[in-house]
Amino acid sequence: MTNLKVFVVVILTLGGYTWVANAIPQLESVVPVELSFSADVTEAELVAAGEELFRGGAGCMTCHGLPTRAPNLLSDHAGEGTIGQRCDTRVEGQDCKTYLHESLTDPTAYVLEGFDPMVFAAGLYSPSQIWAIVAFLQAQGGEVTVTGQDIVAAREAAAASAGSAAASLDPREIMRNTLCFGCHTLGDEGVALGPSFNEMGARIDAERIRRSILDPNAEIAEGYEHLAGSMPPNLGELLTDQQVDVLVEFLASQR
Repeated sequence: MTNLKVFVVVILTLGGYTWVANAIPQLESVVPVELSFSADVTEAELVAAGEELFRGGAGCMTCHGLPTRAPNLLSDHAGEGTIGQRCDTRVEGQDCKTYLHESLTDPTAYVLEGFDPMVFAAGLYSPSQIWAIVAFLQAQGGEVTVTGQDIVAAREAAAASAGSAAASLDPREIMRNTLCFGCHTLGDEGVALGPSFNEMGARIDAERIRRSILDPNAEIAEGYEHLAGSMPPNLGELLTDQQVDVLVEFLASQR
C-alpha cells in the first residue's frame, strides 16, 4: 500500500509539472527566417516580411526605438513625417527606394545630423531580407516601389561575387565587416552601447566569449538586458570556423 501511495504521488507530481510547463507561453525565435521570394512576390508579402524583420530578427528597434540613438522610423521626425514620407528628400537625386537600400547596405553613406552612423551589417542578411525591410519602410506613409525584380537582380549580383575574396583572418577587420564596433568599443574605436571589448578576457573566459558569438541571446551580460535580441544571431553561419576561433582567441587576450 505504501508503494502504491508513493507511485500515485510521483505520477501526480510529474503531471503537475508537465501542466505548468505547457501552460507557460513560449517565446518565438527572433532568428531571421530566410526568405525565398520569387520575381512575382506581392507588395503585401514584402511588407509583412519586412515588418517581421524590422520589429524582430534584424534588431532595428534597438536603436530606432531610442530617440537619442537614432530617429524613430515609424513616426514623425522633426516635422518631416514618417520615413516613407521623408526618404526621397534626404539625398538630392536619390529616390526613396535607392536611399533606403543604400542606407542598409552602406550605413555610413549618409548620416543624419545629430545621430551616430547606423549599425546594420547587411552582409548578414539575404537580398530578399534587405529589400523586404526597404518595402516595409516605404510603406510607412509612402509608396512601395520595391518589386520581385529588385530581389532577383540583387540575388544574381550576390551569387556572381560570392567567393571572390578570401575570408579575412584579421580580428579587427572581421569585427569591422560585421559592424561590431557599432555597439562595442576596443581602444578608441567603436560605440559604447554594448559591453566593451577592452579587457574582455579578464572578465569572461574563452568559452563564454564563443557562446556569446554563436548564441548571443542565450546569456545576456548583466546590465545589458535591454539590448537582448539586437546582436545578429546568425554570425556562426556567416563566419567560418577559423574566423570564429580567431575572434575568440583575440578577445580572450584582451586583459
